[in-house]
Amino acid sequence: MHFTLTVEQDLIRSTVREFAEKEIAPQARYIDETGHFPAATFARMGQLGLMGLPFPEEYGGAGADSISTAIAIEEVARVCGSTAIAYAAHMGLGSAPIAMFGTDEQKRRFLAPAARGEHIGAFGLTEPHAGSDAGATRTTAVLEGDEWVINGQKMWITNAPIAGHLIVTAVTDRDRGKRGISAIIIPGGAKGLSFGKPEHKMGLRGSLTTAVMLEAVRVPQANLLGERGKGFVQFLHVLDGGRVGIAAMAVGLAQGAYEAAVRYAREREAFGKPIGAHQSVANMVADMEVAVETSRLYVYRAAWLKDQGKPYSREAAIAKLYASEASERVCRDAVQILGGYGYSQEFPVERMYRDTRLLTIGEGTSEILRNVIAHSVLGLR
Repeated sequence: MHFTLTVEQDLIRSTVREFAEKEIAPQARYIDETGHFPAATFARMGQLGLMGLPFPEEYGGAGADSISTAIAIEEVARVCGSTAIAYAAHMGLGSAPIAMFGTDEQKRRFLAPAARGEHIGAFGLTEPHAGSDAGATRTTAVLEGDEWVINGQKMWITNAPIAGHLIVTAVTDRDRGKRGISAIIIPGGAKGLSFGKPEHKMGLRGSLTTAVMLEAVRVPQANLLGERGKGFVQFLHVLDGGRVGIAAMAVGLAQGAYEAAVRYAREREAFGKPIGAHQSVANMVADMEVAVETSRLYVYRAAWLKDQGKPYSREAAIAKLYASEASERVCRDAVQILGGYGYSQEFPVERMYRDTRLLTIGEGTSEILRNVIAHSVLGLR
């Protein structure tokens, strides 16, 4: 076993960290307070080759491995959760399905510009009545001539209003249940495509999250992604990779909160010595260190398995479950160590605490992930 990063992975970490600290961190509080989407930041990330990190060079990507992608998401999340969630959703949900299941034409038309950072991708799965039960999809797509006519509604879709393309799941064969669900690519600006108002969220306020309304949206038959009726199976594979990305984001938020807490514990004095010298605080710091490092190992292991072409569904579920819950504990303890300052917006830990709360919900709730893991172990439903 090798626990050291490759030269390329190290370079990606240092490059993204430098960019994040210089260009993302100074805006993080403003983004959180205003809900402003940092479009200029994403344009710059495109110029650096970060928007298509895991995709083939022939389609505008950088050809990096999954560990490198996880590292990039982690480093962005370390300073700004809002930017990180939009970034992770763009790569893991909005673009990866086309890389995995798309035709060469679809990759050149949709994936390549997304990978170059010319536009952002989005993925519409969740519906008002179908969250964890994604097989209960009601959005429909009916083939009329050589066009799909799509009607329905999606909810909680990250990047939707600004996306250059949106992948949606829809029922194409109603009598086949989950085997009648397909995935279809919709270009941004398509007639009949509209969006709700941005959701006012507890955290991750700088990421655009809206409802998506589909009213007789027409797209060419060629926009079917993969095989007809395989959409349910496809998005299960997509979510495996997306869970690694969300787990990496959890690691980044935890790392950022942990670093802030350590600095404060060294500098703040109480009863004649730094508060870190008091056992109660020192124990919290030790637990935070263990949580962050363990989470990172879980994430890198799942990413490594993905790169090896080996099954990693259970490992992705473990990584996402553990890292998201550990991040919540770490961010909570960071607030506790900073005391009143931790509860204030003057320090970033309260924002990180709010931001990380979503990660036990999105892309598989902790409850669903426990079901996934238990089923994998027991072979029982």
